[in-house]
Amino acid sequence: MDDGYNDSNRAFLQAFMARSTMTFDEAKPVLAAIFSAQEGREVLQEDISQADLNSYIAAANSAISPFDLEIRSAKRQGPLNSDGQSASQFVYALVNTTSDPLTQLATTYTADEIAFVKRLLDAMFETYNTRRCEALVVSSMQALQLAKAPADANRRESTAVQANGNPASTQGGAAQSLSMTQAETMMTSLVDEGWLDKSAKGYYSLSPRGLMELRGWLVDTYNDEDEEGHRARRVKFCAACKDILTVGQRCADRDCPGRLHDACIRNFFRLQQSERCPVCKIEWPGDRFVGERAITSTQTQAAQGRRRAMDMDMDMGTNNDDES
Repeated sequence: MDDGYNDSNRAFLQAFMARSTMTFDEAKPVLAAIFSAQEGREVLQEDISQADLNSYIAAANSAISPFDLEIRSAKRQGPLNSDGQSASQFVYALVNTTSDPLTQLATTYTADEIAFVKRLLDAMFETYNTRRCEALVVSSMQALQLAKAPADANRRESTAVQANGNPASTQGGAAQSLSMTQAETMMTSLVDEGWLDKSAKGYYSLSPRGLMELRGWLVDTYNDEDEEGHRARRVKFCAACKDILTVGQRCADRDCPGRLHDACIRNFFRLQQSERCPVCKIEWPGDRFVGERAITSTQTQAAQGRRRAMDMDMDMGTNNDDES
């Protein structure tokens, strides 16, 4: 190429394609090694700047755009640290810009394994994404339970995606079950390849790469109309950055679509000059969560409710004793 694209750019792109995803910290040793070979002297990781990475990503995108590929970035979703700052880093991922994003899985996994992935997504965005608790995660045990294909496979499980993006029936016309060992291996592979994240407590969620790759498919699949013609909004977006939100906070009104990433809240409210829901304008609670914390919050509320009920029973029992 005539625009300065050289062997160092090719080396970076090859390293990136081998990993599929990178953070700035993960890119530092790669660029340091490239610069060291290029300049004939040792370049330390500390010498690598964000501008260096941005430059190489821009060059890579120019080279791969004719192949419908692009390196995109998204911030890993998560709560703020003890200093009130976001501990998340931007994650850079190599994504397919035109064809069905699930076709990338079809080149690696079997039709039955893809059906298992769809059951995982159904669990995250439907089963464990309810009005009462927007968890959007599955536990290790729940994931293994999904290894068995249901007898009446639904419309998303009864088809698999071929490499060319066209639906094709799975073996025997319906999704086949995976063994527990196969499911465990599959989950490990999805984490290693950057499709899923696994938390310290063992919950699986879609990773930044998964959210970037599957954005359009998720919206089309889970925000469709129900049998009564009402449009479901299971996939929700941050009112500040407009990206899909799977970890963050929600409005006190469960029916309001107002959602904000933890990392977006501070700047958003500073610009808005009030801590009110960006949609319905009621006071923002700060303790209504989306993601794994929604499970803990719901369990805590349930426990508090049980304790209040027990206290009321004890009070009523005491009053009855007094009356007698």
